[in-house]
Amino acid sequence: MYQPPFCVYGRRYFFFWSVNILLLASISSCGADYDTVIQGGRVIDPESGLDSILNVGIREGQVSAISGGALDGSKVIDATGLIVAPGFVDLHRHGQSERAYRLQAQDGVTTGLELEIGTPNAATWYSEREGGQLVNYGVAIGHIGVRARAMGDSVLGSGGITTRQPASPDQIAETEKLIREGLAQGAIGVGFGTAYTPGATMAEIERMFSVAADLGVTAFIHMRGGLEGLDSTLTAANNAAVSLHIVHANSSGGGDILEFLEMIQMAQDEGRDVTTEAYPYGASQTGIQSALFDDWESWDEERFERHQWVRTGERLNRETFGKYREEGGSVIIHGRTEEMTLAAVTSPLTIVASDGGIGHPRGAGTFARILGRYVREQGTLGLMDALARMTIRPTQRLEEFVPAMEKKGRIRVGADADITVFDAETVIDRATYLEGSLVSDGIEYVLVNGIPVVYEGEIVEGVRPGKAIKAKSN
Repeated sequence: MYQPPFCVYGRRYFFFWSVNILLLASISSCGADYDTVIQGGRVIDPESGLDSILNVGIREGQVSAISGGALDGSKVIDATGLIVAPGFVDLHRHGQSERAYRLQAQDGVTTGLELEIGTPNAATWYSEREGGQLVNYGVAIGHIGVRARAMGDSVLGSGGITTRQPASPDQIAETEKLIREGLAQGAIGVGFGTAYTPGATMAEIERMFSVAADLGVTAFIHMRGGLEGLDSTLTAANNAAVSLHIVHANSSGGGDILEFLEMIQMAQDEGRDVTTEAYPYGASQTGIQSALFDDWESWDEERFERHQWVRTGERLNRETFGKYREEGGSVIIHGRTEEMTLAAVTSPLTIVASDGGIGHPRGAGTFARILGRYVREQGTLGLMDALARMTIRPTQRLEEFVPAMEKKGRIRVGADADITVFDAETVIDRATYLEGSLVSDGIEYVLVNGIPVVYEGEIVEGVRPGKAIKAKSN
C-alpha cells in the first residue's frame, strides 16, 4: 500500500546533463533527493520522441529529473518491464463525480475535462469541486445550459422544453452574455450540442461561435445531421473564424465515417483550425428524453431493439421505450460496425477521447482498450502514435488558452508529474455493455501532480491531488 512521504525538501538547485536530457536535482534536508522515483521503466514521451529505459525523479509535484543513472527517492516505484507515459488527457469526460473519477484513474486518465455539454454555470461547477479531486478536472461553458437559463427553462440539460424552441433576440443576447460570464469564470471553452437543441438556428450557433472566437477559445460541438450537419457546422465556424473541435467522429459520422473525416481533412488543408476525436466502441449512449428521439413513435420495431436500457441491460421495444422516455434515464445505442470504429480510431485526424460517464464501457475502459486492442492485439496503431493521441495532442489543443496545460501531457523536466505506468503486455478494458464499470487491467500506477492515486492497480484512498484546470483571464 502506498504511504505518502513526509520529508520537507530544500530549494538549492544545480543542473547537469545526462543522456542528452537536462536534469534538475536538489539537495534534500531529509536524505533523499526526490519525493518519489519511478525506477527502471520504459519512459515514452510523444512530444520529444523519447523512448528509453530511464529513471524519473519527482519533487513537489513536478518531474525534476530524467536519468539513466540511479536516483534517490523517499519512495521508489519499480517500473521494470512497464511503460512510463504522460498521464492520459481526456477532452470529453462526463460524470464529473467521485465514482467517475475513480474509473478514470484506473483507466490511466490524470486529467478529465467536460468540454462537450459543459456547464450552465462555471463558477458553481468549480466551487463544488474545490479542495481537490482524484484527477485534474475542468469544464466548458455549455450553450445548451446557458440557453436554457436565458429562456427560463427549469431543466438546464438536453431534456429541457426550450431545446426545441427558437430563441428570441433578447434571449440570444442573454445567452451570449452568459457565455462570456462563464469564460470569465475560468471555463476552458464553449460546449455545444446542436444535435440536442433543434430549436437553435445555425445563425444563433454562428453568433455563439463568434463569441468563442472573440475570446480566443475553442468551440467543442456535438453537431447535428451527419454530413449535411458537418457542412453547415464547418461553414458557420469558418464565417465566425472560430477554433472548432468536433466531438466523437465515430458517433457523428456513423456509416459515412470516411466521408466525414475527409471533409474535416479538407477543412484542415484549407488552413482552418478544426480537430476531432473518437472513442473505441461501436455503441453510443445518451439520455432517452433528448430531442434526438423526438420521432421515436415513427420507428420500425427493429430500430427499438438497438437501444439498451442502462439500468437493467434490457433491449427495448416500442412499449418499453415509451415507458422509459417518460421516466428518464440513459440508453446505449448499438449499430456501428467494427470497420466504422476502426476507421475512426486509426485516422490520423483523431484524438482519443472517451465521451465517458457511468453505464457505458467507454467510461471505464477507453484508454486501456486502445492500448490493448488496437496497439497490442491488432497492431493497427503504433504505441507512440496511440500515446500521442492520449497525451500531447489533446494537451496542445488547449494550451494556447489554458496555461495549466503547458505542463500536462509530457514527461520532461519541469512538467507536472501526471504519469501513467502500465503493462503493455496485459493492459486491456474489462467493462462491457452489461457491466459498464469494471475497471481496466494493466494500469499499474497513476500519479496526479506527483501523488499516486493508483498504486499496484488499486485506488489509493484518502488522496485528492487533482487540481482545477481553468482558462486564463480575459
